[in-house]
Amino acid sequence: MSILLFDQTKITADSIKYTHTGLLLSGSRVTVVLPTVPRLYLYSGWQSWSLTTWIETSRQVKPLRPSIMHAREADPVYIRGKKPNGSWYGAIEMADGKVLFLGALGLESHVMLDNQTLKGSYETGAGEWLLMVGDEMEVFSRYAQLLQERLGKNRIKEPYRVWCSWYSLYDEIDPTKLLKILADLGDLPFDVFQIDDGWQKSTGNWEPNAKFPQGMQKMAARIHETGRKAGLWLAPLLISPASDIFHEHRDWLLHDEQGHLVKAGYNWGDVVYALDTTHPGALPWLIALMEKVRAWGYDYVKLDFLYAGALPGKRHLDVPRETAYRDGLLKMRTALGDAYLLVCGSPILPSLGLCDGMRIGQDVGDYWDSRLFDDFLINFGTPGVHNALRNTINRLWLQPLVHTDPDVVFFGSHPNQLTPLQRSLLQDLAQIAGFKATSDIPAWMTESEQAGLRGFLEKRPVIQQKSRTSFEIDGRLVDFSAHINMPAQPGPFTNFIGAVLGRLADIPAVMKIFDAENHRSLKKMLKENPI
Repeated sequence: MSILLFDQTKITADSIKYTHTGLLLSGSRVTVVLPTVPRLYLYSGWQSWSLTTWIETSRQVKPLRPSIMHAREADPVYIRGKKPNGSWYGAIEMADGKVLFLGALGLESHVMLDNQTLKGSYETGAGEWLLMVGDEMEVFSRYAQLLQERLGKNRIKEPYRVWCSWYSLYDEIDPTKLLKILADLGDLPFDVFQIDDGWQKSTGNWEPNAKFPQGMQKMAARIHETGRKAGLWLAPLLISPASDIFHEHRDWLLHDEQGHLVKAGYNWGDVVYALDTTHPGALPWLIALMEKVRAWGYDYVKLDFLYAGALPGKRHLDVPRETAYRDGLLKMRTALGDAYLLVCGSPILPSLGLCDGMRIGQDVGDYWDSRLFDDFLINFGTPGVHNALRNTINRLWLQPLVHTDPDVVFFGSHPNQLTPLQRSLLQDLAQIAGFKATSDIPAWMTESEQAGLRGFLEKRPVIQQKSRTSFEIDGRLVDFSAHINMPAQPGPFTNFIGAVLGRLADIPAVMKIFDAENHRSLKKMLKENPI
């Protein structure tokens, strides 16, 4: 059916129901024909690291580079779309400052702006939609309420304060380093000490490697002795060629229609693959893995790179891709019991109600941005504080549903490339998001920097959002608008060079060289800055 709403806006859906806050539509396809072409559109990225921001509709849409990263940083189903589009919801800004919002209330859904027509579609079957016009914060508050009714919300009231090993040590961790840092933290009010990547034999072999000869249970016990929760990082839905599963249970992996393995991106020096969460062998393995981690004593678990479970492909069961992911996450959530679950690299809507915290932006890094990725590769899903701020600000509407993790903050000034202003912006964002974490190492910090970190952890400010990008923190106004802008589009020469670099980066051997140089630099930095 079709109706005219306001100002000659035409809506088409299978059914249309009026409510006091907007319209509830139903259908596998819905359209909203606008009287004019809007100026701004809200891109909604598929997972934690996928670009989410307001962009001028005149800006040309190009797929990020290199293509080997399409699965890791975007939704590969829609990566080639040339029109403004996004996962589950989209919005336009109207002349009076209000927004027109179209958001799906179910999974496997997408919204696209085609000239002056907003189009919503489900990949399989039909579903519900919210169509609403109004103040941006009111619109998203209503959307969050409806999603909570259908998908649920987190269980734990307050997020924890976390020390994480990643942004100082990356994968160069071992018990000696970690226990030295744990001791040096002293009485700093961290609730969690989280061990990140670098403890496992391989991605898919989740047993301690040779650097942890006493096992992970011993590490958890030492953390608990300090009165803190023990945290552990895993990426259970990714499988590397170095793992036993890759060699012994390749049928557990996601395949395409031709029977080839679905590539889930590049990491750890190799192409990685996706676990099929519907496979009768893979599912018990996932459950047993979560139960093992809990038995080791880890009561804070970070599951990363979860997008792999929702990639397109041929599964053992004919289940829609985001539904398959959500079913697998539910099984892992149940097996983890009362542990705090933080998800990262995760599809946003399919994770709601099954996690306590969610990374809502990119990895931060100890630098602002990268001309290589921003200008040459047109890739805004990569690490960097600029990218992380942009995504996080535009996803804070999720706060009623989940603890919003903006990633770590930095108080130490060395080794670190961020300016004092950039560190301050990141710290303010963490106060606004309500999720506090750092990787700062006490031995690398001055007394004043440690005092700043302590004050940050202890403070519980009153936060009030004033506009899309501005907030009051205990009455102090912080406006991010000048710091989350999109860079100018590259010119022809820059674009040509970027295309060449993108092709080179699609060669795994080239990526291995890049990885080797990063590891060399990391080892050199750690040698020059003892813990």
